[in-house]
Amino acid sequence: MAGSSSASYIHMVHYMIEKCLISSMSKEECVEALSKHANTTPAITSTVWKELEKENKEFFKVYEEKQSKNEQMSEEETKQMLQKIISDSSKKSDN
Repeated sequence: MAGSSSASYIHMVHYMIEKCLISSMSKEECVEALSKHANTTPAITSTVWKELEKENKEFFKVYEEKQSKNEQMSEEETKQMLQKIISDSSKKSDN
């Protein structure tokens, strides 16, 4: 990947991580789901997640506390949510 395509890929991963956070997914769930359903590289997803944690320490502290109290999404819910994200992302790219 060269320059702008790398930046675009990282921006897409960042966007999808935000959607995972909105859906109350853990880091592990997000990495696995994006790898499986969006063909992202787990190492990149994990790195972007870590950078978000560094930049938003307070948010992630609260998020992880709440995360430990919530149930995980089912595989089907994860699949449907990510398909919608990918579809929405494709529509934005076309504009």
